[in-house]
Amino acid sequence: MKFPTRSGALAVSAAALLCACAPANAASLWSMLSGTPDHGTKAAPVAAKKAKPKAAANGQAVPYLDGTYPGRAYDAYYGLVQVQANIANGQLVSIDVLQWPKSRNTSRYINGSAIPVLTREVISAQNTRVDLVSGATLTSEAFLRSLKSALQQASN
Repeated sequence: MKFPTRSGALAVSAAALLCACAPANAASLWSMLSGTPDHGTKAAPVAAKKAKPKAAANGQAVPYLDGTYPGRAYDAYYGLVQVQANIANGQLVSIDVLQWPKSRNTSRYINGSAIPVLTREVISAQNTRVDLVSGATLTSEAFLRSLKSALQQASN
C-alpha cells in the first residue's frame, strides 16, 4: 500500500512505516490495518485504572455532586483566570467566569472569543480533556486548570 503525496516524490509503504514505528508489534499492527488474521502474536494487555463511578437511584453514573464549586485562580500572563463550575443532577451544566484578563483591548478580544468556546466544549465533554483554543493558549490553560480544580471539589 502506498500513500500518495502532493509532490509525488515520497511514497511510504505501510509495512515500512509499521516496522519503523513499532518493531515489536509490527505483526499485530499489520494484521489490524490489513484485516488479515494475526496467528499467535498478541500484545500484552494493558490494565487501565478506572475510578468506580457513583450511581444515582436510576442506576445512571453520577460523576459530580450537585452544587457550585469555585476553582482556583491561575495566571494567564496578562491576568488571572478563575471559573466556577455549576453542577446539577451530577452533570456540569454551566460555568461562570469569575475573573479573566480584561485590562487590555487585545486581552478582551482574545478572551471574548476563547472563553465561550472553552465553556461550550467542556460542558459538552463533561470534563477538562478538550483542545486548547488556538491563539489563546495561556487563557485556555488557565481556564482548564481552574475548572479542573473546581471539578475535583465536585468529585469528592
